[in-house]
Amino acid sequence: MRRNAKRVWRVNNVAQQLFTVGLILLFLLIAGVAGLFVFDQVRKFIAASDILPNFTIEHNDETGGVVFEPGKPLPRWEGTERVNVLLMGIDQRENEQGPWRTDTMLVLTIDPVTLSGGMLSIPRDLWVPIPGYEEGRINTAHYLGDVYDYPGGGPALAAKTVQYNLGVPLHHYARFNFTAFERLVDLIGGVDVYVEAEISDLAYPDEGYGYDPLYIPAGSQHFNGEMALKYARTRHSAGGDFDRAKRQQQVVIAIFEQVTRLDLLPQLAQRAPELWQTLQDSVVTDLTLDQVIALAKLASEVKPDNIRYAVIDENYTQFWSTPDGQQVLIPLRDRIRELRDYIFTTSAPMPQQEEDPAARLKAEGATIEVLNGTAQEGLAGLTSSRLQQQGLQVARTDNADRSDYAESLIIVYTGKTYTAEYIAHVLGLPLTAVVHGGADSNAQYDLSVILGADYQSSVPPRQQ
Repeated sequence: MRRNAKRVWRVNNVAQQLFTVGLILLFLLIAGVAGLFVFDQVRKFIAASDILPNFTIEHNDETGGVVFEPGKPLPRWEGTERVNVLLMGIDQRENEQGPWRTDTMLVLTIDPVTLSGGMLSIPRDLWVPIPGYEEGRINTAHYLGDVYDYPGGGPALAAKTVQYNLGVPLHHYARFNFTAFERLVDLIGGVDVYVEAEISDLAYPDEGYGYDPLYIPAGSQHFNGEMALKYARTRHSAGGDFDRAKRQQQVVIAIFEQVTRLDLLPQLAQRAPELWQTLQDSVVTDLTLDQVIALAKLASEVKPDNIRYAVIDENYTQFWSTPDGQQVLIPLRDRIRELRDYIFTTSAPMPQQEEDPAARLKAEGATIEVLNGTAQEGLAGLTSSRLQQQGLQVARTDNADRSDYAESLIIVYTGKTYTAEYIAHVLGLPLTAVVHGGADSNAQYDLSVILGADYQSSVPPRQQ
């Protein structure tokens, strides 16, 4: 990424790059599964003067492979219906046999008639119904599909779950692991990324489920595969997974810029066998190679202004703690429907964005006291730490006036209701817990949180 390009999120260019690189990388992944014979043609693919060369693909029943005929047009996508493809990255570690959860989920879409497309990123902590199972994080659908031998395995159940909750058909899927990602970045010589703020993540996970402290200074950085993956995966920041998604987008754009450099393409062609060795055991998909190439050719005809990009972020979710202490995201379905229609149709407008929750919390600047209204020792201190981790100002912890509160209360004294409702979501309390204590300009604190017997105080497990 250029050193002076600190602002990389210009909508049209970013959308075009993300959309194009998604299909190009998908092509490389599928080609890797096809084998060395296919990569003989990938050499021609890469060495051609255009990103998409001229050749045809025919199935060969005798070899079970594909036959390429140079000099003929690429196959065209014959369908007229919009095509949606789910791309998944799994959290597979070295020498693990699975099953795995998905760490990354996004949907690519393209309309062959209007020549429009888009990309929608889905947070892994989205709490949704999983068809045939109970509610859970959307990233567990893949795990359950493998554990319980769902027809088509984890990828099929993950696709069905996304389809069920978005309300759009998913026609195809492709899954890859992080080992392939690291090696691919190394094979292209690493990537250049501008880090806007330094990262210090003492709890970054290592391969043995311990910690591998991570520090990345601000400024222009050149990452190898390992560091690019760490930068894309760390959750260090107030924005959590939402900032993480933006970092992943940065890395994707950096890969795109590196791969499409004219002086790099011939090198990739010569290293095709390495790419195959990297990718052959790393991809599961229901797309054929000719379908991917036809989709890539179709995508090349889509103009940048006709590509839409979005993330299901804090504007479309609410923070919530489950009864067993998991911190998850509850989908705001009316708003998600607006976002879905924007991405998967050509007529719907971009939904109006609400103010950043972190900015609203900072603007209110509410001071908070946390009081223990139960007999559980240390509950106020434990909860205070939990709120402080969310960037909230806890000024006092103590015991309440009694220890037999059946229901928790969040008392608002100075009108700072947004912070009160945010606390309710963080602590897994119903919004009915928020009550108004009457305007009191002399109140010592803006909010009083009284913890009752209904409050689940278990600390959620560490998630990365």
